[in-house]
Amino acid sequence: MSPSPSERLRSLGVELPKTPSPAGSYVPATRAGNLVFTAGQLPFDGGGELAATGKVGAGVSVEEALKAARLCALNALAAAAEKVGGLDNIGGVVKVVGFVASAEGFDGQPKVVNGASDFIGEIFGEAGIHARSAVGVAELPLNSPVEVEIIATTEAYDGSF
Repeated sequence: MSPSPSERLRSLGVELPKTPSPAGSYVPATRAGNLVFTAGQLPFDGGGELAATGKVGAGVSVEEALKAARLCALNALAAAAEKVGGLDNIGGVVKVVGFVASAEGFDGQPKVVNGASDFIGEIFGEAGIHARSAVGVAELPLNSPVEVEIIATTEAYDGSF
């Protein structure tokens, strides 16, 4: 039997954080049938501070942005897990949308969002194989360099479409 998502998370030395409070008129996650949709999550660290600020390609390196995208994915998983009663009640992740605050001329958005995608793969294995969008934007809330949202399923999922 393969390890559960929560066991994989623990093996990485990572804890699921408390879901960040919404900064506006929305909820962190909502459920429709077997799908859970998260709001966009910023790279808040355990202390409630952004792990990085600024634009990727001007002040924020790709490596810093990758780490921020990973933290965004962790926060999105926390929001989804809270909605369904725990990380192990998520059958897999079917879609990731990543927004990258990009300096003029920066076109490495897919590489940055790999930070989120790769992390989800580490947690869910084949059930973490997902469709994805990586979008460059001029600005993100609180001067964040990255924002990530996910669509997860509560049903068993093998990564095939």
